[in-house]
Amino acid sequence: MTSTQPLRLNLPPRLKTFSLQNLRESSLWPRLSGEQKESIEVVGQVMPFKTNNYVIDQLLADVTSLEDDPLYLLTFFKRELLTPEDFSAIASALRSGDSTKLKREVARVRKAMNPHPAGQSTLNVPKLDGQVVAGVQHKYRETMLVFPSAGQTCFAYCTFCFRWPQFVETEQMQFATDRHLTFLNYLLAHNEISDVLFTGGDPLIMSARHLEMYLAPLCKPEFEHVKNIRIGTKVLSYWPNRLLTDPDCDAIFRLFEKLIAAGKSVNLMAHINHPRELSTLACQQAIRKLAATGVVIRGQSPLLKNVNDDAKIWRDLWNEQVRTGIIPYYMFVERDTGPKNFFEVPLVRAHQIFKDAYQSVSGLARTVRGPSMSCTPGKICVEGEVEISGRKLLALKFLQARKAEWCNKIFFAEWNAQATWFDGLKPAFNESEFFFQREEA
Repeated sequence: MTSTQPLRLNLPPRLKTFSLQNLRESSLWPRLSGEQKESIEVVGQVMPFKTNNYVIDQLLADVTSLEDDPLYLLTFFKRELLTPEDFSAIASALRSGDSTKLKREVARVRKAMNPHPAGQSTLNVPKLDGQVVAGVQHKYRETMLVFPSAGQTCFAYCTFCFRWPQFVETEQMQFATDRHLTFLNYLLAHNEISDVLFTGGDPLIMSARHLEMYLAPLCKPEFEHVKNIRIGTKVLSYWPNRLLTDPDCDAIFRLFEKLIAAGKSVNLMAHINHPRELSTLACQQAIRKLAATGVVIRGQSPLLKNVNDDAKIWRDLWNEQVRTGIIPYYMFVERDTGPKNFFEVPLVRAHQIFKDAYQSVSGLARTVRGPSMSCTPGKICVEGEVEISGRKLLALKFLQARKAEWCNKIFFAEWNAQATWFDGLKPAFNESEFFFQREEA
């Protein structure tokens, strides 16, 4: 993609979301085949489904064949997201009209999908005065994640999202803050925390009033140790109008200005999976408006088979991010949860894609890191192939870790061309465990 490509000018006047129940009202419905409709309905019993008029009318408007279109696959289901056996079982239960049977089958499939990987529901949840702090995860010393209760939904649901349990109707699977905002008390008790990441869901789906309730307190002197505020969001890709013409968009920018004036760095952690997401005029106007306010935008995405598993796509994505003022930040490895079998890429191939793309961009885009796995012990990056004493090995490095002393430490695994996640790797040199596993024992 280049800056000379035509930009779509017609922006939907208001957000209209589509669930399984009202998708027939969308302009896309007549374009779907019977098989596509069945796939959405069946898989949608297990995985959360939501899309919107911007995705359909802006990002998919010019697509002639939806079946394998990368942006179609970001919010619409294919039957291959489930195993053939699971798809058949859910379809059969759905046809039977037996709601008890359907509920049982759905629960079985969800449980097998590893709903809370990397210890996020156990190891990452902190306590204050012996009580669990609602809606908070604190895995890395300097960074705390906050899940605002009013922001635990999205403009549209990504089919690959590792936080899919947040959006299904099972309370024990969800994270959300309490009404007392206990996370602020926890933050006061932990002045080692310099970064607060508001995540979800999508925090920018909240009203400006709710957003201010969570962010404005950080301007107070007692939170001086909080230097950086991050907001994980898909707003630029799925509803840039939120920052342009929504009724309270100006209030959001006044809040950002207030935070910046108080000495905070405000960072939008933009989830952008494909360069076409940056192609609309609305998206580019929103980026410019954020930059003019002083907000830093960082781009990140998992590497997804069938969507962006091509070095040219990543090259174009990073180049376009740099051109529009976004800092390329992370290439992630698709997490070991949900429909990972459809999206996962072997680690060796992931590194080759990263390397080929990295070598084809200028230094301005080489701020990006990856391919990175967010594992139980931390963010582990695949550094590539090495040969030691005649043995081909994989070099790995901690980009972030539960124990700060592990950060930037390089270690080695046996070569494995099929492994798609860290648990498929074995320690090199006939070791029985990796160094951090010994230290944790």
